[in-house]
This record gives sequence, structure tokens and C-alpha cells, in this order.
Amino acid sequence: MSDKLQSTSNPVFALPDIASLTLCGRDCIAFAQAQFMSDVAALADGQWQWSGWLTPKGRVIALFAVLRYSAERLDLIVLDADVAALATSLKRYVFRSKVSIEVRGDVSALGRFAAPPAAQGATAAIDASGIELDLGTPAGPRTLVLREADAGVADDPDARLRWRAVDIAHGLPRLGEEQREQWTPQQLSLERLRAFSVAKGCYPGQEIVARTHFLGQAKRGLAALRGAPAAIPGEDVRAGEQALGKVVSVAGDLLLAVLPLERPDAPVRVAGVDVVDTPLLDGLAR
Repeated sequence: MSDKLQSTSNPVFALPDIASLTLCGRDCIAFAQAQFMSDVAALADGQWQWSGWLTPKGRVIALFAVLRYSAERLDLIVLDADVAALATSLKRYVFRSKVSIEVRGDVSALGRFAAPPAAQGATAAIDASGIELDLGTPAGPRTLVLREADAGVADDPDARLRWRAVDIAHGLPRLGEEQREQWTPQQLSLERLRAFSVAKGCYPGQEIVARTHFLGQAKRGLAALRGAPAAIPGEDVRAGEQALGKVVSVAGDLLLAVLPLERPDAPVRVAGVDVVDTPLLDGLAR
């Protein structure tokens, strides 16, 4: 896989805000099924899905991709969260389960704006050199690779910003520490990514998620806005003097915000700057 990366004309760049940890042991899948909001038990070897971990009140602690490496190993590819703190928190719920949880400090996340040589959709490519995931769409191919830490890969801030902007444009929130435990899956419109299940059974926050789904109580969701490059997560989105919602994620002048599903047809501003709605793109669901 390393040679395949180096042979492409598209440059490879580091993604230091993406980290990984492993769950290993005979109970790892049962443990993940009981803790995470997606249907981990439905995965076959080599498949992955978007997922996350919730508080008992149904608020998102962390978002990640969960990959079934084998029957006794899962890999979590964690977006933005403090992966060491996440591992420590998860370990509190192991009890008698035969599962070990370890941060992969020896692994780097690398990105490339090109189609993967082998991975496709929800099927990863796994070999001795690492793991390859398809994080793109037909119109915008992207490859994410996890492999042994490689100091030789250049840091490219512009490429990292472009990567984050693609995530945001497709409705994949990037949640920094200030956004931890703030939002429910429905408020983040995570059904668009098929990142949570309302049918698989109990997990932390499941009752809140299921009640919101079946009673149709979701009143807020994600909206993509463009035009306020100085905005920061947590900033108000306003229509006149009325605060409509909050900014969740930012990449350049592109924002994700949690806003009412029904809102007035009025000019909207963030940080004193006019912003315009832009349609959320599809294609990252797995």
C-alpha cells in the first residue's frame, strides 16, 4: 500500500487531527455494539461504518469510523477528539468483558485527493502496510490511509483545510473539544451518514435517539452556510436580533450550523457577516 501511495501524482499529506485506537479480544464486537450508536454487529470483516459514542442523555461525545478488522479486532478512526481521553473513558465500561482498548500511537493518518487503489465504499483494504479507506464520492475521490508513523510525509495546511471543507460540505461534522456533549445525533443530521441505529437495541443515549426518531421530535438539524471566514464554533447564527442556532464546524468560509428545520426566510448573519445557505452534498454515507 505504501508504494501505491507514492506512485500517484496526487500528493499525500498528513492528517494529524485523525487518530486511531483498537478494541481487541473475543468480546470486542459485543462491547462496541453495547456502547456505540451504530450497528457494529452488522459489519463483516473488512467493512466499516460511521458511528459515535453518546452520553446517557444522547449527546455526542465523539464521532468516528468503526472498522471490523476481524472477529476479535475493531479499529476506531477518531475525528478531532482526544483519543487518549476517549480510550480512558471507554475502559471504564469494560468490566468483565474480554476486550483491550489501546491508542495506536504508532499509526499516522494520511490523506490523498484520489480514488483508493483497492478500497471501495464501506469495504476497506487491509494489508501488512496499513489500512486504506474510501472517504470520497464519485465526483470527489479521496483516500484515507492509516499506516506506521511516517515523518517523511509533508504537512500541507492547505490540503488539510480542503479535506475538512469536503467533510463539512457533505455534512460530516468536525467536533472540537468545545462541541463535545453539545448535540444529539439528530441535531447533527447524522442519519444522512447512517451513523446511528434506532433498531439494534440498547446503547448509551439510545432511548433519547429512538424517542426523537419515532415521535418525530427533531426540530433542528445541520445547515451548511457560506460567507463568514472569521466565524468560530459556538458562535451564534442570527436573523436580525434573533439567535437561530450555533456554528458547529468551520473550514474557511464554509460553516456547519445547527438550525431550526423550519426557520424564517430572512437574511442570516454570523459574526456580523451575511451568510448564505448552500446545499449539503451526499455521498459520504457508508
